[in-house]
Amino acid sequence: MDESGGSGQPRSGTGESTERRPDRTTPATDSTRPETTPSDEQHGESGRFDAPEDASARETSPADGSDSEAGGSAAGDEPGEYPTKDAESTPAPGGSAEPRTPDSQPAGDEPSGPGDRTLAQSGTTKGRPPQRPKDPRGGLLMGRPFGVPVYVAPSWFLVAALITWVFGGQLDRVLPELGAARYLVSLFFAVAFYASVLVHELAHTVAALRFKLPVRRIQLQFFGGVSEIEKEAETPGREFVLAFVGPLLSLALAGVFYGAMQIVEPGTVPGVLLAGLMISNLIVAAFNLLPGLPLDGGRMLRAVVWKITGRPMSGTVAAAWVGRALAVSVLVGLPLLTQSGLLGSDAVDNVGMDTVLDALLAAILAAIIWTGAGNSLRMARLREHLPELRARTLTRRAVPVESDTPLSEALRRANAAGARALVVVDADGNPHSLVREAAIVGVPEHRRPWVAVSGLAQELTDGMRVSAELAGEDLLDALRASPATEYLVVEETGEIFGVLSAADVERAFVKAMARPN
Repeated sequence: MDESGGSGQPRSGTGESTERRPDRTTPATDSTRPETTPSDEQHGESGRFDAPEDASARETSPADGSDSEAGGSAAGDEPGEYPTKDAESTPAPGGSAEPRTPDSQPAGDEPSGPGDRTLAQSGTTKGRPPQRPKDPRGGLLMGRPFGVPVYVAPSWFLVAALITWVFGGQLDRVLPELGAARYLVSLFFAVAFYASVLVHELAHTVAALRFKLPVRRIQLQFFGGVSEIEKEAETPGREFVLAFVGPLLSLALAGVFYGAMQIVEPGTVPGVLLAGLMISNLIVAAFNLLPGLPLDGGRMLRAVVWKITGRPMSGTVAAAWVGRALAVSVLVGLPLLTQSGLLGSDAVDNVGMDTVLDALLAAILAAIIWTGAGNSLRMARLREHLPELRARTLTRRAVPVESDTPLSEALRRANAAGARALVVVDADGNPHSLVREAAIVGVPEHRRPWVAVSGLAQELTDGMRVSAELAGEDLLDALRASPATEYLVVEETGEIFGVLSAADVERAFVKAMARPN
């Protein structure tokens, strides 16, 4: 994260009034913004600091396809949640990776910009930096191999019970002498099978860490496991390797179990367990090699199309639609395949419990694949638009004021400079706090000459200083690391550039996501 620290002198050249208070020496210039700002370029002359308008008349930002930049904070806008998970992660059916859009204003209205409303007009600000969804612990923490937490989701216990019941019935036919002990053997098989799935996911994790890609966690759940990789591979070659290592290791495990079968006696408990683990790992490898997102084979197909076209988005679109076609094929084909006897079971002429279970299993698998493909498309769209979020273009013009400056005088200076933010500086012009927009609105106009800006300011921490060069994921990561409603934006030299509102970033994100690719 390129985060500029240290104090900096305000930038000059905005033509602010040079009137000074007789009892204090103000900084040489009161404008901190460069010549080109979002409000200058897009909205013309900035509004003035007037008395607060009625809360019922406050505007909120739409989630439309407008190309204008995001504007000032809006009352009551709760920020959406922005997923950072890579397409490797397979969400549960019905999940969505799209951010929540403000619903207090219909789409299609013209959004407000940094210069459209004054600080005193904008109402109480509830904006905060775009938040990563609160990470549920994900179940039972099993350990941290390679520093990555591994969780077992509650749904795993359901599937473990199901495997124990089904595999126990098969053991009763193969090894009837086991009696009730067959269920202990079946439970051991369920645990060993998911240990194989964990090894599959660890292969993805090790490859990701080798490519300097952060991994948030591994989760074992109802249908297999998920490696939550937070960033996309930089090249199609790395993407292909990252996806292929999982099925490759499952095939290797199947080979290991096959080799172990050769040294044990067939028809014994070890022989049956090894045969079951060999077959299950072959199934895991074959299923994941299917060429559709969110499966590993889909990511491999995405890498191939990305390499051919030069556009990762083209690869995502192709692999996602193949994934949706696979979902439909599983929904229709799996019950038919089971009933045909091609999977080794006898064909069933009439509909019974087995047929219902087959149909339910097919529906769950199809829903997971279809939802995962859709989420992969949304994640790709998010990543394609993230570079549009630039601190330099979203930052508001600001003026520096000393701590004992009356609020009315500070607002007058801001009006003269066409600014929308106030930075409190010391006698040497070094910034030490930001005047909170919500606090300004809470002060009645008749009291503003008697209220010093220091009473409305929030002290700057290191995390509240962000570089004007930050953009995309780097910008969002910087804001998430230090949640606040406003941030001081500085140049690499330490000069003050302006103030960034978290609500402006959120609004720009929502509008970018609403645009077609």
